[in-house]
Amino acid sequence: MLIFFSFSASFFIHMESGNQTHASEFLLLGFSAKSETQFMLFGLFLCMYLVTFTGNVLIILAICSDSCLHTPMYFLLSNLSFVDICFTSTTVSKMLLNIQTQSKAITYEGCLSQIFFFSVFGCLDNLLLTVMSYDCFVAICHPLHYSVIMNPQLCALLALGSWCISVMGSLLETLTLLRLSFCTNMEIPHFFYDLPEVLKLTCSDTFINNVVVYSATGLLAVIPLHVILLSYYQIVSSILSISSAVGKYKAFSTCGSHLSVVSLFYDTGLEVYLSSAATSSTRMSLVASVMYTIVTPMLNPFIYSLRNRDMKGALSRLLHRVVPLSVRTITGLS
Repeated sequence: MLIFFSFSASFFIHMESGNQTHASEFLLLGFSAKSETQFMLFGLFLCMYLVTFTGNVLIILAICSDSCLHTPMYFLLSNLSFVDICFTSTTVSKMLLNIQTQSKAITYEGCLSQIFFFSVFGCLDNLLLTVMSYDCFVAICHPLHYSVIMNPQLCALLALGSWCISVMGSLLETLTLLRLSFCTNMEIPHFFYDLPEVLKLTCSDTFINNVVVYSATGLLAVIPLHVILLSYYQIVSSILSISSAVGKYKAFSTCGSHLSVVSLFYDTGLEVYLSSAATSSTRMSLVASVMYTIVTPMLNPFIYSLRNRDMKGALSRLLHRVVPLSVRTITGLS
């Protein structure tokens, strides 16, 4: 994917006219210029990143190592955990590096790369949550046909399709930036290179870029959100039709974790864009973006592990296998 992106970017750059100028580098202003504040932010975001990475890796390892979790729901969850690791790494790793080196600069190519991968993994989060809502819909509304409908071939196709759609949509959004020239002010009041912030710096006409962004948003965000809402409308209707309270509880527990993650993802995501549109406060936009890009991926493993008995059992068995092995290894070396 990196090779394809680099080749496509080079192709579009050579297709540009000779008088088209590109920025050599951009500057991320981040949160604060005070050294003591930056030290605290570095520690805070490093801890949050390590929790996110460790939690999602444990989820993936537990699913892969436990045959009881080799089901469509947990296959999709392992994909979501992997995407959350990549999504957070795209923004936090560069921010931590900037704080550590006291450098705010990034090359033009580096800026495009971060925009591309941020868009890819953000879209993937959205599409995988949509596929998981469909899985919940089939499990609750058509339980007798679940194994037939959600077969391994369909699950693999849905996951692969989500990857392909996200990559192609993000590639189109990013490559349209190559036609733009930029003004002298290269400062971005953010901690990562968000596409709307970069578009504010250009001196070129952004009509084509806006059309592409709005079209991609409609296809990759609005339509999946409507699919999720429709799925949960059917799910809630089916749960309400169950006569026993125990049956309702079991049905709700099947999709409770996913519903919590969906609510957290869309609440924080909408907060980012609504706060950006409603106020010009950079501080509010930064806080909302932290919730969306860092806090949400960090909380997802806790939501799925604490609310899911099978996942807690798999994690417990995984830790019992890993910890004694580590102890034996250290003892043997000593």
